[in-house]
Amino acid sequence: MTTYIQQSVEYLQQRGFEKPEIGIILGTGLGKLVDHLVIESEVSYNHIPNFPTATVEFHKGKLIYGTLGGKKVMVMQGRFHLYEGYSLLDVTFPVRVMYRLGVKKLLVSNASGAINLNFKKGEIMLIDDHINLQGSSPLAFNGVEKLGERFVDMSAPYDPDMNNQLESIAKKHNITLRKGVYASVVGPQLETRAEYRYLKIIGADAVGMSTVPEVIVANHLGLPVSAVSVLTDECDPDNLKPVDIEEIIAMAGKAEPNMITLFTELIKQL
Repeated sequence: MTTYIQQSVEYLQQRGFEKPEIGIILGTGLGKLVDHLVIESEVSYNHIPNFPTATVEFHKGKLIYGTLGGKKVMVMQGRFHLYEGYSLLDVTFPVRVMYRLGVKKLLVSNASGAINLNFKKGEIMLIDDHINLQGSSPLAFNGVEKLGERFVDMSAPYDPDMNNQLESIAKKHNITLRKGVYASVVGPQLETRAEYRYLKIIGADAVGMSTVPEVIVANHLGLPVSAVSVLTDECDPDNLKPVDIEEIIAMAGKAEPNMITLFTELIKQL
């Protein structure tokens, strides 16, 4: 894997990805942050050696380098998921490439369903902790110890300092920022009523199909990470309606400006 990472890094360096400070992963329906960048270079995933290719129609599939909030950033416009048929090594490979390029902080976003019925669609949840229900770990492979400590502590997987800063920014800009536990499942099917009840019982406030693998690898690398969930639907098992994916994308778009404000203002402070 070290060779694969190095090949990707060298390719990106040749295309101007020079010493990015902050990495950003944009989730479903959350690609417009790049409109706020001064873009210096962009590369499609399918051109980068050893990179997977985004197959979800509302994920753009580009790695973008530029300036935001006075910092050099690299942005994944679209991510990879287990439900696309990729392995956890594939899903998290870009995080390892970002780290090798020099990224010092990682910001992650996703779209998710609200399990906590006090939370409403269109709001944003700061992820304080998570539950991994994807059935495996991105660290469960032979040779992982060459890339970092095998037995990674996960007592505080999300950086407390960055999370505190995000809460302060939300307060200053009158953004409703919930805080809670994100459960990550495989998908791509949505949950049954019984599964939503189960998720609530085990302590989840929101559910989605991403983020946790990238966060585990960030912790493996000692890379401070913060993540936010845009809540796109309310998962009430007693009043469950059929899911409309177009409505979910539209709701992500509605909440996106607040997510952009949070990330942009945080980057200025880092």
